[in-house]
Amino acid sequence: MPSAPEPVTAYVALGANLGDARTAVRRALGDLAQLPHTQVTARSSLWRSAPVAASGPDFINAVAELRTSLTAPDLLNALQQLENAAGRQRPYPNAPRTLDLDLLRHGDARIDTPRLQVPHPRMMARAFVLRPLAEIAPHLVSAAALEAVARQAIERLP
Repeated sequence: MPSAPEPVTAYVALGANLGDARTAVRRALGDLAQLPHTQVTARSSLWRSAPVAASGPDFINAVAELRTSLTAPDLLNALQQLENAAGRQRPYPNAPRTLDLDLLRHGDARIDTPRLQVPHPRMMARAFVLRPLAEIAPHLVSAAALEAVARQAIERLP
């Protein structure tokens, strides 16, 4: 039987703007901890942000740091299963959503396939990713990157 891959540190962005978005994001943070061969090692505060390149109500966002032995494709599959379980629909690009889980980083992997790109190609342009990521992994987010998204509406929730 093959052994599991060595664990890596992965980062997942969470967001929701339909239904009870706060509860959906909190529940998803708990669900991430239940994934096989995975533990949540850090989680950001909840943040409220205006939609970017999308319409609908404000989003509730967070970022989780995971230690996982799942491969990046397997982790992506698990994230999509959690989205589907939360009622995620994809009627059109950037539609409002009950839950959105984006794999931002998976160790030092560089992946560029039609299904998965790691590091996430748009993460450096999104305050709703960078602000929570900087909260739990400041070494991954430069001051210049935060300055570049400073005009995007976002606030940390109590």
